Amino acid sequence: MSEPVFSLHHGATPLVLSLPHVGTTIPDDLKSLYAERALQVEDTDWHLERLYDFAKTLGASIIVPTVSRYVIDLNRPPDDAPMYPGASNTELCPTRFFNGDLLYVDGAAPDASEVNRRRATYWQPYHDALRAELERVRAQFGYALLWDGHSIRSEIPWLFDGKLPDLNLGTASGTSCADSLRSSLVNELQSNPQFTHAADGRFKGGYITRNYGRPAENIHAVQMEMCQSLYMRESLPFDHLHDRAVQVQPLLRRLLEIMVAWRPQ
Repeated sequence: MSEPVFSLHHGATPLVLSLPHVGTTIPDDLKSLYAERALQVEDTDWHLERLYDFAKTLGASIIVPTVSRYVIDLNRPPDDAPMYPGASNTELCPTRFFNGDLLYVDGAAPDASEVNRRRATYWQPYHDALRAELERVRAQFGYALLWDGHSIRSEIPWLFDGKLPDLNLGTASGTSCADSLRSSLVNELQSNPQFTHAADGRFKGGYITRNYGRPAENIHAVQMEMCQSLYMRESLPFDHLHDRAVQVQPLLRRLLEIMVAWRPQ
């Protein structure tokens, strides 16, 4: 893969925005291993860079990968331990679509050696850069704030029952950020009843939130998993729907403004 595996914009505030599932690239040398349908990368967190296009004006650092989650999932632990025991889980190198169908042609799923190669090539550089950026802003400001942005189809029976709330805040059950920050974010969600929400429900935060969110070390992390129905078409061609997106963007901006304005006690 000749192109960079991620891009990083250095901001001017303690806020770091991570968008680990927006990549759409499957390297040419891997494409023949996948089912033809997989090349449409349907389970991408589509258009989040566009949805969060205001983040730079708030002074946020922004890290965005190029590679698809079908190659490797940047929000899973390197040892591939399940994030949600007892529920359907996607793997470090996923082998199934979100509906449970097989991603690879018969016999082509990555073996342990290939998983290790992908982890070294794609996963490790992203996390090295994310960790370094968090350390940079913490050194400058005394603390760092991480917003891990995600989106997902509103109904995926293989992963969860029924329809997902519009906005799903994850703080690893309150352990990945200060209570006062979590409360401020939840209060803002509650002030916008036009959108349904949950806090630490089905999506409590993946590896990024749980691993980097260490309030005792002055790094506060939250995950936002939002329904794609808020801003795009959830089926092919997965197009961005401007009239919907502009309804939810002001709330997303206020949530990030709360992050930037917040100070540790």
